[in-house]
Amino acid sequence: MEALLASVIGLLTAVGIYLMLRLRTFPVILGLTFLSYAVNIFIFVSGRLAVNAAPIIGTGDTYADPLPQALVLTAIVISFGMTAVIMIMAIGGYLSSGHDRIDLDAGDDGEAGQ
Repeated sequence: MEALLASVIGLLTAVGIYLMLRLRTFPVILGLTFLSYAVNIFIFVSGRLAVNAAPIIGTGDTYADPLPQALVLTAIVISFGMTAVIMIMAIGGYLSSGHDRIDLDAGDDGEAGQ
């Protein structure tokens, strides 16, 4: 199980970094989303996976650690808000410039750096 989760975390990280290196805004946003999924799974797995563990201390021999679950829930809310803000910025950039490229050197009208 640990090897499978490590592979999933590595794959999500690789896909996220690959998409973040693209020259369009939508793949960059998707790359950030994949990277946040990888971090969320990493945080969740860091709390030791326990099958059939009680969520409350004292009801069984082992219990589930609530701290990683709370951290992941907080990270999900923060990444949702961050994605919404970045989407609004990308839509504003598209409406003002007419394209969604993020390279500032190449422009349609030949004016570099503006």
